[in-house]
Amino acid sequence: MGWWRSVASETNITHGQRLWLYTLAFIIMCLLVIPTVIVIPMSFSESQYLEFPPSQWSFRWYNEYMETPRWIKATITSFKVASLTMLVATPLGTMAAYGLFVSGSRIGKAVFFLLMTPMIVPVILIAIGTFYVFGKVGIVNTTLGLVMAHTVLSVPIVMIIITSALRTYDLNQERVAQSLGSTRVRAFFEITLPQLKFSIFTAALLAFLTSFDEVIISIFLSGGGNSTLTKQMLSALRDYIDPTVAAISTLMIALSTGLMLGLQLLGDKDENE
Repeated sequence: MGWWRSVASETNITHGQRLWLYTLAFIIMCLLVIPTVIVIPMSFSESQYLEFPPSQWSFRWYNEYMETPRWIKATITSFKVASLTMLVATPLGTMAAYGLFVSGSRIGKAVFFLLMTPMIVPVILIAIGTFYVFGKVGIVNTTLGLVMAHTVLSVPIVMIIITSALRTYDLNQERVAQSLGSTRVRAFFEITLPQLKFSIFTAALLAFLTSFDEVIISIFLSGGGNSTLTKQMLSALRDYIDPTVAAISTLMIALSTGLMLGLQLLGDKDENE
C-alpha cells in the first residue's frame, strides 16, 4: 500500500484524496515564509544596499548594529517595554478571562466582546486615540505610556488563550475544594492556576512578542531617546536604506522562533511528566 492510499483521518479519507489540501497548504506556507527567509541572507551582505543574493558575505551589519548606540538603546527600550507589558497584560488578561468565563452571563459575553475590540479596530485608530489622550495627561514619549498602550493590544490575546484553556478545564474541581472549606481565591491559586500554567506561559510569551513587534502605536507614542527598536527600524528604512535593518530582523526572527520552540519543548516535557 502506497503512502497516498494510507488513511489520513478517522473518516477513512486517504492522503491521496487530501493531496490538493497539502498542495494548497504548501503554497500558502511558501507565500508566508519565503519573504521572511529572504531577509536572512540579505543580512550577511557586504553591500551598503539591500542585496539578494549577496555578492559578498560579511557580518558587517551585525557589527554595525552592535556598535551603534542608538540601535542598542532602542533595543533596551523595546525589551523593557515588552517585559513590563507582559507582566501587566498576563495577570489582567487571565483574571478577566477567568471571571467572564465563570460568570457565564450575557453581560459577561458582552464585556468579553468589548475587551476584544482592540483586535478588531484598526491599530491606527487606537494609536491616534491614545496619542490624543496621553498627550492630555502628559505621558506621550514615556515608558508608562508605551506599556499602557501595548497592554491594550496584548490583553485580548491573553484572554483568548486562557479562555480556550478554561473550556477544557473541569470547574467542578474548584467546587469540590470549596465544598471542603477552601475559599474561591485559594481554590483558584492552588488547583486551577497550576493546571493552566502552560497556557499562561504561552499567553505571556505572545504578550511579550506583541509588544516587542508593535510599530504603529510606537510611532505615535515614542521618539528620540525613548524610541523602540521597531520605530527605529522604520525610520531607517524611510530615511535611507540601511541594511542594518536586515540584520536586526534576522535576530528578531531567531528570538521569536527560539522562544516559541522553547515553550513547545516545555509543554512537551510537562505532558510527559
